[in-house]
Amino acid sequence: MIHNYWATFVELIRTPFEHVSLVWGIVPLYFALLLNEMTSAKANFRTAIQTGFSFLWAGAQWLYPYFKARGPGGPKVEWNAMQPVTLLVTLLVLAFGAIALFSGIRGRYPKYGRFLGYTRFSNYFMITIFPIQAHYLSWTWERLVAIAIFAVPIWVVLHFGLMPVRMRK
Repeated sequence: MIHNYWATFVELIRTPFEHVSLVWGIVPLYFALLLNEMTSAKANFRTAIQTGFSFLWAGAQWLYPYFKARGPGGPKVEWNAMQPVTLLVTLLVLAFGAIALFSGIRGRYPKYGRFLGYTRFSNYFMITIFPIQAHYLSWTWERLVAIAIFAVPIWVVLHFGLMPVRMRK
């Protein structure tokens, strides 16, 4: 059973690198993941800026294919091409990204918004849902479960694997 989830997880990680159009969107998220893992685990405004940028980057990558050029009149948005769950996730990521970035730049969180500064692992979720949100894979319960199952092992590997780099400071 776990073998099926492992295959699903590998598919989520591998898919963006099989399509050139997705590489430009996914590589900055990997860099952001490593950068976030090397910073403090405490919520601060710098990490909020990092999260805001990552979320806005991912959201923009997911929206970009839906802007169709239509000649001299300018771009046209093709919303009917997006599934409702994909649109909802994209809008939530963009909203959280904008609030996090604005909070980090401003140096002040909105009421109950301090969680926006805890960003060390948010890029993991952006990376794993990236091929789904980009419409190269579909939303399934199996993929969602695989993302959840491997979240803790990946966090452990990143946390302890990068600990020597964090301790050098």
